[in-house]
Amino acid sequence: MISPWRLWADRLTLLRAVLGAPLLLLLASGQQSWAWLLLLIGAISDWADGWMARKADGGSSWGAKLDPLADKLLISAPLIWLAAERQLPLWAVWLLLARELLISGWRSGSSSGAPASWLGKWKTTLQFLSLFLMLWPAGWSADQLTLSLHALGWWLYWPALVLALWSALAYLKPRSGTHRH
Repeated sequence: MISPWRLWADRLTLLRAVLGAPLLLLLASGQQSWAWLLLLIGAISDWADGWMARKADGGSSWGAKLDPLADKLLISAPLIWLAAERQLPLWAVWLLLARELLISGWRSGSSSGAPASWLGKWKTTLQFLSLFLMLWPAGWSADQLTLSLHALGWWLYWPALVLALWSALAYLKPRSGTHRH
């Protein structure tokens, strides 16, 4: 019998995978508050599905493969919008997206889904934090605070990019002995 924790973890992963398109549409239509809340729901679901999978003594192999893809879809949508709005350089967004595609392809070839490394987990956390700050809606705080939050988010993007590239090297680097990811 499949654990209810595992079923709910997979459902939350699937939900997160489909949030990217509505998030991008909300941003493009100027509904930043709703987009921010949708991103928050996605981030919470990322944490919750991992917690549920651990409660079930491990997620499904399907969930392990879909989880990183769901993260990439959710994070890619606002990054593309930020690049289109010239809030982030296009080259920096494309570099990150190319990394994500490379690692997703590599992980899909693994029978276990190649669980995320600690670098990958920190990268995702920093990306979410950076996006939350860069997408902070203007009407939610004083203008100067909003500008400061946006600037802090912009500055946090760069260590997130460095962690992304560093974790990519860690994933792809051949290891001797056992293969721990």
